Amino acid sequence: MKIGNKPDLQQTAAAAKQAPKSATTVATEESTKGLSERAAGVPVSFSSSARALDSQSRTNTDFDADRVKAMREAIANGSFRVNAEAVADKLLTNTEEFLVHARG
Repeated sequence: MKIGNKPDLQQTAAAAKQAPKSATTVATEESTKGLSERAAGVPVSFSSSARALDSQSRTNTDFDADRVKAMREAIANGSFRVNAEAVADKLLTNTEEFLVHARG
């Protein structure tokens, strides 16, 4: 079972699809009829700082696809072993960093 997957949710979704449209929904559909998606939206612009962060995040990858592939293969064939000491050390380090930043 998936986390957050509630059996009642499917029934609720099906009922919502069959429910009659409210007056507000009908009015909204009528007022936007004939408008393109672009015209119906709100214009958005990004600051130069946001654009710089975006381009920087695209070039700086902390993701190593080869390492992920090797780990997937190790998990699949049963040879992957968790280093509990390394996990604990990393948890402590991350918690310490979080607390330092939280205190200011």
